Order: sequence, then C-alpha cells, then structure tokens
Amino acid sequence: MGFYTFDRSFLSSTALACCMTIPSILNAQENNPEFIGTVIIAESKREVATETATPETTVDQGEINDRQAGTVAELIDSVPGVHLINGSTPQGSGINIRGFGANGTYGTDQKVVILVDNASTGAEELYRIGNQLFTDPALFNSVSVIRGTVGSFEYGSGIVGGVVRMETKNASDFTDNEIGFKFRQALQFSSNEDGIVSSSVIAWQPSQNAELLANFTQRQQSDQRSGNGNKIGASAYNLPSWMIKGKYAFGENNSQAVTLSITDTKSDEKDVPYDAFQTTGGAFGNVDRKTKSTTVSLSYDFVPADNDFIDINATFSYSDQKIDQEYVPGSSICGSFPLPPGCRGPAPVDGYSTVNADHRYETTKLTLKNTSLFDAAGVAHELRAGVENILKKRKTADSAPGGTDARMAFFVVDTIDIGPSLTLTPAIRYETQTITDDTKATGPYNNSAWMGGASAQFNISEEFSVFTSSAYTESLPIMDDLYNAFSTSPQPDLMKKSEKSRTTEFGASFDKNGLLQEGDVIKFKLTSYQTKLNDNTSYSSIDSVDRNGVELEASYGTISGFYSDLNYDQSSGTATSTAGAKTDWSNQPADTFRLTFGKKFLSNLDLSWEIYGADKFKNDTVEVSGFAAHSLRATYVPVSGMLSGTEIRLGIENATDREYSPRLSTRPAPGRNIKLSIAKTF
Repeated sequence: MGFYTFDRSFLSSTALACCMTIPSILNAQENNPEFIGTVIIAESKREVATETATPETTVDQGEINDRQAGTVAELIDSVPGVHLINGSTPQGSGINIRGFGANGTYGTDQKVVILVDNASTGAEELYRIGNQLFTDPALFNSVSVIRGTVGSFEYGSGIVGGVVRMETKNASDFTDNEIGFKFRQALQFSSNEDGIVSSSVIAWQPSQNAELLANFTQRQQSDQRSGNGNKIGASAYNLPSWMIKGKYAFGENNSQAVTLSITDTKSDEKDVPYDAFQTTGGAFGNVDRKTKSTTVSLSYDFVPADNDFIDINATFSYSDQKIDQEYVPGSSICGSFPLPPGCRGPAPVDGYSTVNADHRYETTKLTLKNTSLFDAAGVAHELRAGVENILKKRKTADSAPGGTDARMAFFVVDTIDIGPSLTLTPAIRYETQTITDDTKATGPYNNSAWMGGASAQFNISEEFSVFTSSAYTESLPIMDDLYNAFSTSPQPDLMKKSEKSRTTEFGASFDKNGLLQEGDVIKFKLTSYQTKLNDNTSYSSIDSVDRNGVELEASYGTISGFYSDLNYDQSSGTATSTAGAKTDWSNQPADTFRLTFGKKFLSNLDLSWEIYGADKFKNDTVEVSGFAAHSLRATYVPVSGMLSGTEIRLGIENATDREYSPRLSTRPAPGRNIKLSIAKTF
C-alpha cells in the first residue's frame, strides 16, 4: 500500500478491546461527581422532512461521522430512491436517483445535478469512465438530496432524478464561535482491505466576525474482497484531498459576509482498466490515469436585520475536472488473434485513440438571488428569485467533442402560507443557451425553454398532512450531441431538440409526539411519483421513458434513547423505442430497504444495528438475486474526563460477510469490513 501495513487481526482485537473498555468508562463517568449528567433527547439517526411537500433528505454531520463512508456516494445510499453504481470506490462509481443519473455506460445522463457549495460539478457523457466523484466525504458537514423535479428549479434545468447538495465544513463548526484555535485529528482503519484515512483540520477564529479553516485528508485502500473472499478488481485507490475555507462578516450587526471555499482532490492510478466500471482491462485494456477535481466558491451575503425584503446571496463558483490517461501497451485482450468476442475491427485496441483521450471540463457560474418575506392579500410569502450565468468549457478529445455551452437563466420560487392549513409553492425557470463547436464545423446552436411546477401541502390536523406536486422540465442539448460518436458527423437536428419531462407526486406525512408513550416522537413520509420523459436524446434508440414508484421514510425515537429508522423504495419503468416497441427500462433499480434499530446511552454512546437489502430483480434481459446484509455501529463521545473531546467509532459493515452484487452495479459489493475511527479535538 505504501506508507503503512497492518494485520487485520490487530484491528479486530483493537475493536474488541474498545467494546470491552466502553462500559467501564461509562461506569466511571456515572461515579464521577463532576459528570454533567444524562441528557437524552427523543430523536432518531435522521430527521424526516414532514413539513414540506418536497421529497428532500439531509444527512447531517453526526450521521456523516457515524457512517464512516469512503465516498460521497456512500453517504447518501440510505436515502430512498438513491441507488449507487459501485459506490464503495470513487472510480467507476455514480449516483442514480429514481432510475436516472449514472448507468453502466456513462457516469451521468445530466438528469442528476451535484453541487459543492453551489459549484456545479461533474462531466457530461464520458464513455466508460464514470462521473468522477473525486470529492472526499471528510470535507462536508451536510449532504442534502432532493428527489425528482419539483424542488430543483433554483438549481438547474433538465433535473429529472434529483439534486445532491454538499456543504463544506466551517471553522465555527469546531471553535463553537469562540475566539482561538482548534485542531482536530481523525484516523480511520479498515480491515477490507488495508484501508486507512487521516484527516487533519485546523480551525482559527481570530475574532467574532472572522474564521478560517484548513483541512487535509489522505484516503487509501488496496483492492477489496467480496463476501466469498475474491478480490474485487479496480477497487484500490489513493486520494489526497485538501480544502481551505474562510469567512468574514462586517457591516451593521455583521449583516454582510464574504465566504471563500476551495476544494481539491487528486487521483493517480497506474495500470488500471480504461473501462472504470469493470474489474479487468478486457477489450479496452488498461491505462495510467490521473484525475484532478477542483472547486472554488466565493459568495457574498447581505441580510439586514431590519428588512425582511432583503436576503441577498451572490455566489461565483468554478469547477475544474481534468482526466489525463495513457494506454498501457499490450494490455487489451483484443491484441490477440483470433479476436475474442467484444473486440472491434481487425486491429487490436492499442490503436484506438479513445483509450488515450484526455478530458477536461471547466464550469464557471455566477448566481444572484434574493429571498423576501412579506404578507400580501392576507397570506405570507417567502419569495426566492434569482438569475444565473453559466459557462461550461469542454476540451476536445476522441469521442468527446469540445466546445462551450453558455447559459443564462432566471428562476422564481414562492412559498405561500395560506393560513395554518395550506402551503402552496409555485416555481418557474427560464433558461437559454448557446453551444459552440471548437472546430467551428457545425453550429453555433441557440435554444431556450420555460419550465416550472407547483406543490401543495394541506395540514388535515397538527399531526397529519397530505401533499401533491406537478413539475415540468426540459434538458437542453449538450456538447456530446454535437457529433455522432461513431461517424463524427454533425447532428444539427439533435442540437435543436430538448428532452421534456413531467413528474407528478402524491403523498402524506405524519408527525406526532407521545403516540405510544410520553415523550416519544414518530414521523413518516410517503411519496408516490410518476415521471414521463419524452423526446429522448440521452439513450440510444429510445424515444420515451415512463417511471413510477413509492418512497417511504420513517423514524421513531423515545426519551429512553431507543430509536428506529426505516427507508424503503419500490419502482417500475418502461421504455418505448423509436420504432414504438415497449421494453423494461434498462436502468431500472431494484426495490430496496434499510431498517435501523439503535439505542443512545448517557447522551454519549450510540449503538445501532442496520439491516439493508434489495428484492430479487428480474426484467426482460437480466436477473439479479435479492439480498439482506447487516451493519453494526458504535459511537462513543465522552463529554467529561480525560477522554473529553475524543470520538471513538466502530463499524462492522456487511457483518455476515454476505456475497452480493447490487442491481445496477458492475462489481460485487465488499465483504465484511471492520472500521475503527478515532478523532480528537484539541
């Protein structure tokens, strides 16, 4: 692995020692006259957003720490409707929401948007490489997922699957808004296979209105093993990441603030499959691949305390993804004769420039928006209005035409409270674009579209509400469609055609205290949806896609510390070809569930058992076995004594060492993985 090795038996024995030590420490705390006492709040691991019709889920800092995720994708795989493709590794992985997003050919279909501090990240249709989510989970304090279209209009156009919003850590998260320095060091060790993470944070707050944070995280592991003990090819990685973030507040009552964040993650892979979704080189062979992902976000906020009409945010963001790759001679199976199945043409793949192609995406965005609070016609409004200027530049590469995609957009979202019982939220977005070709052999092309929708939530009682929404969006053409990937001929008809999607949702939510016993809290939210995508340009030989499904989020917590969470989604879908034939949707996910039981002791020890799995999947062309796997987690955060400020986490993922391959993934899932994390704030 490089700078370290360790025996997995050492990690197992260390984890056992930690579990045996925790009870004695708890007993010592209870007998300590300086112990601050027991504080238990009736809450579960995750909040259910019952107060809104938008299907949104947020993973907060506490859950980010407890999940000990190796990738950003693993942070949100417990959200209903979210399905991962090879989520345990940054390479060849992706996020699929409601059957859209990543697939086994491309890392994205432009129908799932990923934002880092409002910076748009990700590439277009990079063939067999993935969407390159090289962003470390240690950099973030929250990740929110909006599923579907209705809540997406202030974040982009053509969003059918959903939005993933990631917010980076702040210095004040560590200093608690007190002047001075804080240093946090975290180490994590994994048994499958020799994984290690080191994350160092320096937080400085020189005054009440200024803060500065610096983070460096090194994450690496060898090729993991699946439940049957076999090595999972192409699952090793070495990712150094860093972040710098600063904020300065000024003006009357510190009503103005400037925030700058910069994140950077790199990967340097040697002799790995060009097809990042597979475990071997195969027909394409292997490459040496260097990837660098950088985001910059500079924002200005003005929120005067005495004016509810003004809450201004202006954000300038820049993201840059570079992928440099070089073919490893002789690594393709197509270099032998006779050519094995799957090899193209009479020549070995060594001559294909696709394998040697270098890619670069740069996205510059300026967003200006204002939020106003006011009453009109006897109802309360929260009106968000904004304008965006977006410029995406793409480097010319084989099978990836280069050029620019310049867009202007404006949006309006109005949350209207009509008394205590009814909330309406209409939204509109208008977007216009100009796409140019680097070679100037075709184009430029100009397109524009109006889109929008509305949601309504009706509170039948203080505890129970029903909601519905309807939304329409358009996906404007992308630079990939400038040329036919096989004939390199221009496609002017395609560059004037936008995809059109309509989604309707119905649902109900329930939120009640003291249902079964005094002080308990139960919440659930059930959402059903129907989506139809027409005038398709993203999927070969497909004209339209019809999807429908149900998503359930539920939680229960008691003041004794017991809690439970349930997430479930079920969906189906069909595709209609350009010839009119109906087939099962090729990117259809399996029906999945995740159930957690946990108990919090003395407010500083959290033990939980998570059961997750999927139903058997079968369609016209493929069959994937169902599975159920288990993860155990323990979090201990002492609040007094010599260990105060220390965080100890133990996780056993896939505890029964189950062999399974999730639907949509192209690799088997990792087998049993014991993770031990120790963090200390000084």
